[in-house]
Amino acid sequence: MLTLINTNTMQPAIAPVGLDYIAGAVKQAGIEVDLIDLCLADNKDATLKDYFGKHTPELIGLSFRNVDDCFWPSCQWFVPKLAEQIKSIRKLTDAPIVLGGVGFSIFAQQIVEYTKADFGIRGDGEQAIIELYKQLQGQKHFEKVAGLSWWQDDKVRTNKPTWPEPLSLSTGRDTVDNVTYFNRGGQLGVETKRGCGFDCIYCADRMCKGTFVRVRKPAQVAEEVEKLLVRGINVLHICDSEFNVARNHAYAVCEEFVRRGLGKQLKWYAYMAVVPFDAELAAIMRKAGCVGIDFTGDSGCDAMLKAYRQRHKRQDIANAVRWCKDNGITVMVDLIFGGPGETPASVRESIDFIKQINPDCAGAPLGVRIYPGTDMAITAAAEGPMETNPNIKRKYAGPVDLFRPTFYISHLLGPNPARLIKDFIGGDKGFFEPIDEADAALTDHNYNDNTELVDAIKTGSRGAYWHILHKLRT
Repeated sequence: MLTLINTNTMQPAIAPVGLDYIAGAVKQAGIEVDLIDLCLADNKDATLKDYFGKHTPELIGLSFRNVDDCFWPSCQWFVPKLAEQIKSIRKLTDAPIVLGGVGFSIFAQQIVEYTKADFGIRGDGEQAIIELYKQLQGQKHFEKVAGLSWWQDDKVRTNKPTWPEPLSLSTGRDTVDNVTYFNRGGQLGVETKRGCGFDCIYCADRMCKGTFVRVRKPAQVAEEVEKLLVRGINVLHICDSEFNVARNHAYAVCEEFVRRGLGKQLKWYAYMAVVPFDAELAAIMRKAGCVGIDFTGDSGCDAMLKAYRQRHKRQDIANAVRWCKDNGITVMVDLIFGGPGETPASVRESIDFIKQINPDCAGAPLGVRIYPGTDMAITAAAEGPMETNPNIKRKYAGPVDLFRPTFYISHLLGPNPARLIKDFIGGDKGFFEPIDEADAALTDHNYNDNTELVDAIKTGSRGAYWHILHKLRT
């Protein structure tokens, strides 16, 4: 038997879609599977103790969704908590432990070394965990398990991941208690594809999901959505990195939703790139049930868009906002302030531009999380020793360690960049402002333990968290 454990207890709750897909694949392989969902457990320690007092699994799989909260200046690092969870589980069972998930995949080898877990799987886990399970039952040829990190001679070895194409995932969604998550206002997601061919300088998704797009059949996605609708789950989030990359696939998924009449029953949100996007795609998305889009805008300044290596220009953002409004789709533009070369002038240009095109809301966080292996890390390193680089911001002592929350904030923005940004925003309620360290005004849209958001959900709010927070401010 394989036991899966959801370790993500962040509130508001987010249903662990990855574990649902893993469990579906494991069941199809004829392996018995259980789920311990610590996010829904009232007493987490008692839940674990009771379960392992009655069950003896051959393998335990822990999902690790977030390494940190990716927000400056909170800089909450979740790896030490994961290590403590593993210690607690080891006191209850001798079964080997394998880690996986998006957060894990960014730092696979480091996390296995830090937590002393037995194994970890970087990238797609559905087939890899089945192969690991079989190897544990047989000859233990761990080098045959794609993406596996494992111990040999007191050192961690890491196998290359594979990126299965085409992508096929279970549509059952019957292991996670999705109904309870929905009733509690938790985000419920569906993946239509994995991987990304873009090369934005800061993004780690390529390490987690592959460097090219791998799509599911639209009919398979629609079948999964129908099964959730039958259970009364009618608000969903497309949790692709960027739903419209590739554009033709996004259009085909929407066509299938429309053909099955799902758009009349369903409300869904998506993260999207600014390009490729057009009026035709906006129209069919709305017809298919889309009610909100969060665009990766990054900046309203073309020079900064070039620095981030984005493929769009600021006029493309204006077009995207207009097409959404024309089709009755609520629109958010997510910005980033503080990247390489950012100045007060580029900040003002970006904010003035967003005010001009007037999306429903805009995210204005400060700081770029630096992940190893990205061009953002290369750019920062090229500026000289990170320990003395005025653009590097962190809340830990000693040598710079990108395993821990480390941010790039252009020193050209002065001693209080958050205040600078807030002054340019000028109290416009359409912006989620950065945290001003001088007054700790928590006005951004960090979802980690956001009490304002939790309270709104308790009183019946549903939808994308950014949309709920926007409605609370207007």
